[in-house]
Amino acid sequence: MEMRKLEQELGNNTYPGRGIVIGKSPNGKYAVTAYFIMGRSENSRNRVFVTEGEGIRTEAFDPSKLTDPSLIIYAPVRVLGNKTIVTNGDQTDTIYEGMDKQMTFEQSLRSREFEPDGPNFTPRISGIMHIENGKFNYAMSILKSNNGNPAACNRYTFAYENPVAGEGHFIHTYREDINPLPSFEGEPKWVEISDDMDAFTNMLWENLNEDNKVSLFVRYIDIETGEYRTNIINKNK
Repeated sequence: MEMRKLEQELGNNTYPGRGIVIGKSPNGKYAVTAYFIMGRSENSRNRVFVTEGEGIRTEAFDPSKLTDPSLIIYAPVRVLGNKTIVTNGDQTDTIYEGMDKQMTFEQSLRSREFEPDGPNFTPRISGIMHIENGKFNYAMSILKSNNGNPAACNRYTFAYENPVAGEGHFIHTYREDINPLPSFEGEPKWVEISDDMDAFTNMLWENLNEDNKVSLFVRYIDIETGEYRTNIINKNK
């Protein structure tokens, strides 16, 4: 697999949809994650990220313009002990509740499938980060229709043990900006991670399509202490 540059992956795709990045900083000190949302409709663009506990949730920027909250209002990030959950929908809660009952990440997602938004049938993408005793591992999942056929759900989980410093993985909902929107294909993309959280945040935000980007979340977690720092950028202010 060829290592990709995130700025090129984002800059060359006007609508990757929603995306998750997870990896380890080059200095080996931080577990890193990023999550972004984009939108083409007024309803999808009418959102901001707000903090909620140790995580975040989406919220309508202008409540008077909110038409259908079902697939756009959710908690993308929640923290369960030493686990950080990042997803593109309300399956965050499904994973949280399942793992709280000693189910695995993969088992927790068995009750879910892609979103019911035909003809796109947006994939549900999810990530889980586990930090304990100075060690860090993570996994990513995608639940998607069978090449646009909603009669079948294809389930893929990718687990990364002992991640290499400076490396991470990127998964997003849509392969490219055409209609209907085709689902992401293949393994999560192998990408570079930066030590500089602010520079990493700015690079992601600046390379997301100006018309379609909505919000960005970035978190760096100290692998030894569990302490974290968060950046949030909202286009709506």
